[in-house]
Amino acid sequence: MSQAFTHTPTSDVELSSTTNIADPDIWSNYEYFPIFEKMRAEEPVHYCAESTYGPYWSVTRYEDIMAVDTNHQVYSSEADFGGIVIDDRIAIDPETNYKSASFISMDQPKHDDQRKSVNGITNPNNLQYFGDIIRTRTVNMLDSLPVGEEFDWVPTVSIELTTQMLATLFDFPFEDRHKLTRWSDVITAEPESDIVENQEARVAELNEMAEYFVELQKGRINKPDSIDLLTMMTHSPAMAKMPPEEFMGNLALLIVGGNDTTRNSMSGSIFGMHLFPDEFKKMVDDPSLTDNAVAEIIRWQTPLSHMRRTALQDAVLGGKQIRKGDKVVMWYASGNRDTSIFDDPDKIIIDRKNARRHLSFGFGIHRCMGNRIGELQLRILWEEILKRFSRVEVTGEPVLTHSNFVKGYASLPVKLHAL
Repeated sequence: MSQAFTHTPTSDVELSSTTNIADPDIWSNYEYFPIFEKMRAEEPVHYCAESTYGPYWSVTRYEDIMAVDTNHQVYSSEADFGGIVIDDRIAIDPETNYKSASFISMDQPKHDDQRKSVNGITNPNNLQYFGDIIRTRTVNMLDSLPVGEEFDWVPTVSIELTTQMLATLFDFPFEDRHKLTRWSDVITAEPESDIVENQEARVAELNEMAEYFVELQKGRINKPDSIDLLTMMTHSPAMAKMPPEEFMGNLALLIVGGNDTTRNSMSGSIFGMHLFPDEFKKMVDDPSLTDNAVAEIIRWQTPLSHMRRTALQDAVLGGKQIRKGDKVVMWYASGNRDTSIFDDPDKIIIDRKNARRHLSFGFGIHRCMGNRIGELQLRILWEEILKRFSRVEVTGEPVLTHSNFVKGYASLPVKLHAL
């Protein structure tokens, strides 16, 4: 296994106003942690004067990230300002000015009104219902896998299990469920990437997604009691008459939130347990550690690397002067490795006492709505793995996604070893 994936600090990193940590090549080549370490030590609020995404501030220390994330009065998520990711084009099409707005890219009070409309999906009764479905599907999946033969964990397990769950959350036609995977990839893709050829192609696919859901929604009008996100949107006073850009934006938010984050945590957990076999043994010896291990894996993996805000007024952050209108990027991937909060943060330590302090779900009004469903899927996966396999061996180099937002895996070759 390449040493590229076992991070060691480097003294070769030099910071300047041209240091662009948001370059997707840095992320797909796993080169970001030494840069973040340098930033946290020397310039924790760092200004990049010029990049593909324009000028922006990088916020890299845990406490500074919390200061931004919990202060929506000063730091806005509004789509009108570019939304929640560093690439403005994800929220606003520069050619047509077509805006994709969702409640995560809204400020108060509209944010709460729309979020409450779908928040009930994670109530205790629904979690019990979903938990039974998740376990059945996970058992069936793991029992179908080839033991002793190499296969790719990402499409076979991570994508398939999370896509099945996403279809359930929307009550989406199961035979078409892989459309959801495709749309999720397109939603977060940069134009001119290996996923979409250009911005026009990206917008066209997202319009197809909206059209599909509009047709699907017609069947929910007379089914107000169904337990699914689309029905909740259809019968919510705050969401029932959304303009098209908000309908599409909220679909995009719920699709990505229910898919990309969990699937990459699943893949990251396999890779992490391979890198730290002593931690895997801890879990084998004491399966009660699984709950805490899930939180620690999510900290270590950090499936979404950043969230972006826009300053509504002049402010001082980390000793730096932020101007009204500045783009401020909270790098969760850096905050989750901050040594002032987490001891030995580059390692997975499944019994870490403060693992649940991680930033991966965000904080404040925009804290991840579906975190309990994601944790449930990951916990059940590992409970069932421990019943069947003595080891999940990573047999080749992982291929990482070419994205500065979704911190994930395109491929992860593995071989299962039976108990």
